[in-house]
Amino acid sequence: MAETYKQITLEERYQISAYLAAGFSRSAIAEQLGRSKSSISREINRNKGLRGYRPKQAHEKAMERRQMAFKAVKMTPELIHLIETKIREEWSPEQVSGWLLDEHNLQLSHERIYLHIWDEKAQGGDLYKHLRRQGKKYTKRCHSKNSRGQIKNRISIDERPAIVDAKTRVGDWEIDTVIGKGHQGVLVTLVERKTLYTLVAQVESKQATVVIKAAIDLLMPFKERVHTITADNGKEFAFHEEIAKQLQTKVYFAHPYHSWERGVNENTNGLLRQYFPKNTNLKNITQKQIDAVVYKLNNRPRKTLGYKTPEEMINRSLARTSHQ
Repeated sequence: MAETYKQITLEERYQISAYLAAGFSRSAIAEQLGRSKSSISREINRNKGLRGYRPKQAHEKAMERRQMAFKAVKMTPELIHLIETKIREEWSPEQVSGWLLDEHNLQLSHERIYLHIWDEKAQGGDLYKHLRRQGKKYTKRCHSKNSRGQIKNRISIDERPAIVDAKTRVGDWEIDTVIGKGHQGVLVTLVERKTLYTLVAQVESKQATVVIKAAIDLLMPFKERVHTITADNGKEFAFHEEIAKQLQTKVYFAHPYHSWERGVNENTNGLLRQYFPKNTNLKNITQKQIDAVVYKLNNRPRKTLGYKTPEEMINRSLARTSHQ
């Protein structure tokens, strides 16, 4: 049966770029994204440039073609106000499109919303500044193989239960850290894979004792919903056995330099960077500011959640637990 074709998104284009940089074949990329090989090949062939496949350039080329073929739709001032209000709250055009359909029974494509934003920019507007940058060009980390050392008693992601990949239950988390400019300040980030619910704490350093304590404090209120935690191979997770003990869970480690194995967390860190760019000294940021950003992330409708919010999804899961 032929696949029901849906337009490739900007997020998928960044994923394609990352997989290409990591040496994945087109067939393997198609399998990872749940698309046909022909769709991936067509995307790469049509939208690559002289310097190869670059996600932002590919998206612009695709959108230009869509714009040429687009039949103009008149939008009322009321609809424009709705759209612009949500964009200024840092909702993506896809989120706005899904919300309009879900809440107002109004079908408007995210491409049309992008066109409005670009038209507004051409007239001197600033809506485009509220679009989330969903990642920069992927570059491989060129650490030496032994630069991070070995974490004692680490359990490989290869041993992680298959149910975690399926995302059919709530309670499988990914953990990482976000580092401030000049290593000034650290954020410990945790994301639940099924609901996309995000937790973030500010700590002073990447010392393992500090990071693990923060992670335990963040997750303890959700202890009944912590089945597994997946980390990278950073030494800040050297005391993983302590978090496993305190939360009665299992901690697994991704393969070195396989960031896509923690794709949910990587994407969330990219969203955080919209508010705290890489040149930010995170020691100058307060936990109150961080909490405000996390609130925004947890209360945005997500396409993968059927335009429900992470907050709604995690609360629904916790409510089921309380009634058991």
